[in-house]
Amino acid sequence: MKSWISTIPLFAGLSTDQLNGLAQICEDRAVLRGEMIFSDGDEGVGFYVVKTGMVKIFKVSWDGKEQILHLLGPGEPFGEVSVFAGDRFPASAQAMEEGVMVFFPRESFVSLIRGNPDLALNLLAVLSKRLRKFTALIEDLSLKEVPGRLAAYLLYMQEVRGGTMVLELDIPKNLIASLLGTIPETLSRVLGRMDKRGLIASEGSKISIKDLNGLRDLAETGGGL
Repeated sequence: MKSWISTIPLFAGLSTDQLNGLAQICEDRAVLRGEMIFSDGDEGVGFYVVKTGMVKIFKVSWDGKEQILHLLGPGEPFGEVSVFAGDRFPASAQAMEEGVMVFFPRESFVSLIRGNPDLALNLLAVLSKRLRKFTALIEDLSLKEVPGRLAAYLLYMQEVRGGTMVLELDIPKNLIASLLGTIPETLSRVLGRMDKRGLIASEGSKISIKDLNGLRDLAETGGGL
């Protein structure tokens, strides 16, 4: 467990003793596809790091509409707000596929933080990055039309995957649609229009970026096609 923990950005730069301390308090929790890990309003008893699989963090409105806030893969933490706030989970988490989550109980983790300021700083950095992503999501949903949101998403994926011009979508399009605040039918139409405009070439789950500057312009203006 210690060797795996050392690869997680949240725990970067920690000493062997600190990593040993983390390994002693955490535990693996297997999850099934579709399993709820926690629900909005549940007591925040600790946080998780994805070991294998994928997790969606989401909110459900009063009329039953789901809005995905984050899609998280291996090495990414979630539920960490409860560590500092000592409050209930502010959103729900559901496994999108069979996998393993590593659970860190709040009380034990807080005890480690008190003696390890580097760990606290790492956690703050993760929370700050998550807040920036969430702020960008709110801006996209409120100010941009669907083509602008999709362009921004494709540019983000292109950046995190090392600048590749060919993207393999590793999540279903209905989840991408929910993440962007739209429906699958609208997403498909926008992909088709982007294809006709020569911005991308879309074939199944593969999207090739043909006009990077055009995508950037669309993402910045946030307009339609």
